[in-house]
Amino acid sequence: MSPSIKHPIFTYHTLHNGLQCVIRHSTHAAEYCGLAINAGSRDDFPGMEGLAHFVEHTIFKGTLHRRAGHILNRMESVGGELNAYTTKELTMLYSVFPPGNMQRALELIADLVAYSQFPTSELTKEREVVADEIDTYLDMPCDAVYDDFEDLIFANSALGHNILGSKTSIDLFTTEACRNYVSRHYVPSQMALFYQGPESAAKVIKMAEKYFGVLNHPAPEQTRVKPTISEPFTVTRNIDSHQAHCVMGCRIPDMYSPSRHAISLLTNLVGGPGMNSMLNIALREKRGLVYSVEATSQFLTDAGLFMIYFGCDPEDAPRCLRLVNSVLRRIADTPPSGTALERAKRQYLGQMVLSHDSTEQTALGAARAVLYHGSAWTLEQMTERISSITADDMRTAAELMFAPSLSTLILR
Repeated sequence: MSPSIKHPIFTYHTLHNGLQCVIRHSTHAAEYCGLAINAGSRDDFPGMEGLAHFVEHTIFKGTLHRRAGHILNRMESVGGELNAYTTKELTMLYSVFPPGNMQRALELIADLVAYSQFPTSELTKEREVVADEIDTYLDMPCDAVYDDFEDLIFANSALGHNILGSKTSIDLFTTEACRNYVSRHYVPSQMALFYQGPESAAKVIKMAEKYFGVLNHPAPEQTRVKPTISEPFTVTRNIDSHQAHCVMGCRIPDMYSPSRHAISLLTNLVGGPGMNSMLNIALREKRGLVYSVEATSQFLTDAGLFMIYFGCDPEDAPRCLRLVNSVLRRIADTPPSGTALERAKRQYLGQMVLSHDSTEQTALGAARAVLYHGSAWTLEQMTERISSITADDMRTAAELMFAPSLSTLILR
């Protein structure tokens, strides 16, 4: 067991089995604890696309010590909640609860990770739930277009397939497959435990060692393969929709790149949530061509993806595409500097302050940062990183984002 490392905001500790812990003292009404797990849809077993997401659903369906109903009531009965979600390479399993229930939450989450049984009868019922989730998702082309785009840009890669899987693949998920997935990926070296609340770090560490110390699985072999960069494409698919749903994008560096902060800042300027984003002004405010347009940057452990989405009338799609390309060419030729750069930083930092006010996102963000970077970032540290971005940094980011030919997918 390593000694605890105290920070003005966080306490870091590693349990005897190698499980990293991050503890943040907070006096907010709600407390949070849970696990960030370095496993997602890219880690699905071959031929079992959607398994990571299915395990996230069914891990609540019974342990050696509790039936599904007992698990659901354990936190709900005190006014708390038990939640989970899955991404391309992360699973988050956590609880939010009123003060005084930290031990209850830690013990329950440890029970789920260490002793889930995945009973066949529960898997059968949950397949129907996930099948309905797949249908719901397919009925929302504004969401499905992202998955279709990623299938193309990450072709022949584990990053390409839908997180939910398909109705065919979910029929292959057995009790043995779910248990094997947990045994392989839910291991101390691939997880970070977090707590945010008023309890002392010493008490949290003591409880964590008591309940999570039973996890002693060895580290798995690394099986992730970095996806190759595909040739740019332009694809149009007819889905008989009232709107054209368009995604444009390209590969960018991963989460460990020194350019990631400048890329994030530039993404926010081009198509962030502000109504004054360049794309919103060009497509919506000036011309009324779209209801929404947004740009996002996704940073994974070995790859990154820049994407622009907009929905418009099908006959307006060519014009919108020309306008987007015009905006991107303009910023590629003249990235922001001087006053424009400082204005972009000020807006981005203001948005960060507002998002930091979400205690849940602060807690989950700390866990993700520890899992992938070894320590959590404070608002002050993030402010320093963004404030230090130079005009040269923005020029490099623009070259990485806009110099490549952007691929395009249109569902209409």
